[in-house]
Amino acid sequence: MNATMLQSSKVCIIDYGVGNIASVSNALSLLDIKACITNDPKEIESSTHIILPGVGSFGEGMNNLKKNGLVDVIKKQVYDKNKRILGICLGMQLLASKGFEYGEHDGLDIIPGKVIQIDNTISKLRLPHIGWNNVTIVGEHKIMHGFEKEPIFYFVHSFHFVPTGAQYVAGICDYGEQLVSVLEKDNVFGVQFHPEKSHEDGFRILHNFLES
Repeated sequence: MNATMLQSSKVCIIDYGVGNIASVSNALSLLDIKACITNDPKEIESSTHIILPGVGSFGEGMNNLKKNGLVDVIKKQVYDKNKRILGICLGMQLLASKGFEYGEHDGLDIIPGKVIQIDNTISKLRLPHIGWNNVTIVGEHKIMHGFEKEPIFYFVHSFHFVPTGAQYVAGICDYGEQLVSVLEKDNVFGVQFHPEKSHEDGFRILHNFLES
């Protein structure tokens, strides 16, 4: 996808009341991409790319998506329309089948797997995991294309995604245990870190998503 095609893309950032929306929009603007921030199904349906951001708990995130009538909208765009979607932080976790934060909750079930708390019983590392961490690229995936050295990203999380299929894992980091940091399944992408706060490496992720 060339620069003209990138700029003609319609990117929708889903607003469901759980944070970091403005910073994602600002990062896209630095790539000369204008994004709409919306919870309007019609706007989402007319998009070419969807971003599901989020900061907060799994249950709260899913409840907000349900209250805004967005669960079926998202699934239709992903499955029926083959739209590209990028989940960021909590947004990535909500792509899972189940989440176990303050109880058991159903997720969007777009990438099979579960979200559980980071096990720090041996490492004694503090939770949440906050700060910069290198990510090891796994396999060949579009979302991780073009990195000449091991990228580094900014993380804030206490829970992590454990996918059912190892084939979906595009990147891992080490925080007392190996944690899945990047996922890719066909037209669906997820990153546990915040690309909008991760400078050049983060912009590369956003660019790769838009070119996917």
